[in-house]
Amino acid sequence: MSERPEPINCEHCGRDRSTDTDVDALAWASDTDATGTHWLCPQCARDHVRDIEGKLPREYW
Repeated sequence: MSERPEPINCEHCGRDRSTDTDVDALAWASDTDATGTHWLCPQCARDHVRDIEGKLPREYW
């Protein structure tokens, strides 16, 4: 029996990835650091693309 994957929610808005179609789920952005893996939905990733590319700490977003 396989383990059930943990639910993935947007760190910013709380959107649940399981409600997306398979194609839409591919657009989610992830970031891994010492505290774990953090996910952003496509809309939040677009809204914060400059913050992400500038490697600004999450607390400044």
